[in-house]
Amino acid sequence: MVSLMVPPIQPESAPLHVLVADDDASIRRACCEIASNEGMVAHEAELTSRTRGLLLAKGFDIVLVDESIATGTGSELLEELRQMHPGVAVVWMTSASTVQLALEALRFGASDYLIKPFSAEELAAVLRRLAERRVVDTASRGLRERLRSGRGMGNLLGESPEMEKLYRILARVAQTIHPVLIIGESGTGKELVARAIHANGQGAGKPFVPVDCGSLAPTLIESELFGHVKGAFTGAHRPHDGLMVAAGSGTVFLDEIAELPLDLQAKLLRALQEKEVRPLGGSHAVPIRARILAATHQDLGGMVEQGKFRRDLYYRLNVVKLTLPPLRDRKEDIPLLAAHFLERNSLEMRRAFRLSAETLGFLVDYAWPGNVRELSNAIDGACSLTSGEVIEMGEMTTSIRDAWMHAAVSRREKPQQDLAETPVETLAEMEKRAILTTIEQVKGDKLLAARLLNIGKTTLYRKLKEYGECS
Repeated sequence: MVSLMVPPIQPESAPLHVLVADDDASIRRACCEIASNEGMVAHEAELTSRTRGLLLAKGFDIVLVDESIATGTGSELLEELRQMHPGVAVVWMTSASTVQLALEALRFGASDYLIKPFSAEELAAVLRRLAERRVVDTASRGLRERLRSGRGMGNLLGESPEMEKLYRILARVAQTIHPVLIIGESGTGKELVARAIHANGQGAGKPFVPVDCGSLAPTLIESELFGHVKGAFTGAHRPHDGLMVAAGSGTVFLDEIAELPLDLQAKLLRALQEKEVRPLGGSHAVPIRARILAATHQDLGGMVEQGKFRRDLYYRLNVVKLTLPPLRDRKEDIPLLAAHFLERNSLEMRRAFRLSAETLGFLVDYAWPGNVRELSNAIDGACSLTSGEVIEMGEMTTSIRDAWMHAAVSRREKPQQDLAETPVETLAEMEKRAILTTIEQVKGDKLLAARLLNIGKTTLYRKLKEYGECS
């Protein structure tokens, strides 16, 4: 085995630590040399009874281990490693006669395997692949945390399981350059997601160019997207690059892609396939480098079956699909979103605002056909109308008030015997119910509950102690 003289990986942070555990000293030395050439810190260990303890005790980033360290498939060792060092990447080194054991090791958690005798190029390729994966995983974890805390993408907030799933996928997608198709109802935040992918991807800092395919006249879309040369049509007094060229190596976001006419769908497909566009009236193609993100609230697959959207373009855009959950499917996020919009209005208007317990309770139960956008507009409108700090149901938008009144009428129309049997709450009981319900709606966040109820945290904790809920 000889060392591979190729440019080493330039890590963004501390170099990776690699352990080579093998009973052959020449293999250990050669593997360490190759790892060092890749910019990693290499360690070696002879296979002894203590090696297993070394593997489990030290936090190496990559471990190359010979199959002879473990009996059977080595599943017990891999399971222990995964529990004690979740981020470690294990490369199982095996002989050609025991490839099945290597495949079993992959099933139990190994990251890769090498069949002896392997070349320096093979080992270097494996190390590079694992190092790149490590960079992506680290970036993805950081992005997930920023998304979860709201620092990663403005108003796309939420801690519900649906949003956690979206954050995981989005953090991965941001590290790639593939097209992404974003599906979601109106108001779910499709452009916010697109901006997050752009801001956390390779094109961060480059132009983000949104194009509303539904608002442009069909006669203008081609010129806007692909550009035109001087004299291409009446009024074309000078050449125009087009948005796909102007974006450079940034991102073009094609919103409401389903509205694009069929003839322009064909031209867009050609542009994506050939990585170039031909300006309107021009005779030469111009290269494009921008990443393409597309979004729609329509069922694009159904439109394909109806012949209203090109199947080949659908497959080209649908390399990765992100489906955004409607607000009604993540009701536990509503108090958090409401608090965010209230705080925004408080800062802008220099007044404190809070929702009454009744208002917050109804907002959580409301179906929100307009999703997060409707909630944001409803809070903004109520803050503008109220003369005090507390926002009551009467100050919400007409559609929300109508739904609330309809629910109230339905309750009044209950049979008289049911109404007679309904116990009347005392003021203290109503206060207790409001406090406990608010805490439940914000998933136990007592500071957020106190803020929404506009009471001090000391008062909240005193009340909870009175209720026997001080844990």
